[in-house]
Amino acid sequence: MTPVEEERPRALLAGASRPWVRVLPWALAFVLCVALLPTTIVVLTADYGLNGGVAGGLAVAQAAPLLLAVVRPLQAWCVVFVADVAGALALLAVDFEERLLWPFPPMELVGYVALCLALGLRERRRTLVLVWLATAGANVGLGFVAPHGFGAEESLFTILGGVALLLGGVLRERYEVQRRLVEQETISEAERGRRTLLEERARIARELHDVVAHHMSVITVQADTAEYRLDRLPPDVREEFTSIAATARESLGEMRRLLGVLRNEEAHGELVPQPGLTQIGQLVEATARTVGPVEFTPCDVEVSEAVGLSAYRIVQEALANIVRHAPGARTQVSLSVTEPDPRCGARLTVLVVNGPPPQPPDGPLEAGGTGHGLVGMRERVRLVGGSLDTGPLPDGGFRVAARLPLNSLD
Repeated sequence: MTPVEEERPRALLAGASRPWVRVLPWALAFVLCVALLPTTIVVLTADYGLNGGVAGGLAVAQAAPLLLAVVRPLQAWCVVFVADVAGALALLAVDFEERLLWPFPPMELVGYVALCLALGLRERRRTLVLVWLATAGANVGLGFVAPHGFGAEESLFTILGGVALLLGGVLRERYEVQRRLVEQETISEAERGRRTLLEERARIARELHDVVAHHMSVITVQADTAEYRLDRLPPDVREEFTSIAATARESLGEMRRLLGVLRNEEAHGELVPQPGLTQIGQLVEATARTVGPVEFTPCDVEVSEAVGLSAYRIVQEALANIVRHAPGARTQVSLSVTEPDPRCGARLTVLVVNGPPPQPPDGPLEAGGTGHGLVGMRERVRLVGGSLDTGPLPDGGFRVAARLPLNSLD
């Protein structure tokens, strides 16, 4: 938004929710302007005997600003107020009947009351008081030069103007109170939602710490102390225990970072650099020590941090599924870049394919799986603007293929 747009005043009732309410001030101003303009000319010339040219000029100055009052009521009031006083002074130069209202004829009262109502809907109390004092001062001052005396009827200008100002001010303040109440309710609802979110995050953090972190710590300790507790361990078994301990420690590290994010509402990301494409090779090597040989085809390409992390997590989840459901299966992991597409540009393809397990297992190594792995993959791919294709193969294996943009979507 430009500074000019920010300074541009809003029309009266522009914030109303219903369209007809927003249009209402313009419609009323147009009707009053169209009705008062010819009426003022006719009354001033026919009844008061004022010159036609002077009457026309006064009519335009007194009626036309009513359209401006929808957007700038204070400026419109200045014009109309000066025109009304000038009209009263002009009528002193003509001889009109005593029964006619002076200093402000009826049509001027109608326009001025409508203008005061618009002022009350827009301006603050101090401005409204000053406007009323100016109105009363002009009315009293003109009373000293009244051609036929000054009575109660001549005070209608001050009385009706004050009533309109008061009514408009009351309506404006009522609207402001209602608006503040709605804003406060919205803020309170947002605070309740935020508090609920923080409580849920704290609960998840406690469960992760009390359950998962505890078991991972036990696994790490048991794997680290196995070579001291068990006699004559073969070298390959000792290496396997070392790999288990290293993997458990890495998982504990990621768990601690996750707990830090959950417990710190100001954290907008992980507290340390996250893994990317360069760490996928280490992940494949660690998995190969568990499930057997894994063919890995790396790809040297620059990607955004979000895409690199998504690719790493997809490979990690796919290999974890192979360990659980197809241990010992032949596995291939490959990263490649497709040719640029006119619609979406070059893409990083992450492919994890495994064959059938050498011996069909009686069941998965991990019982009670949640089934959230593939759902999590799809969410990560969707966040960076990619696509995911998963499904079983005819030979009994499984395929996971993700196509990710080289740079995540803004």
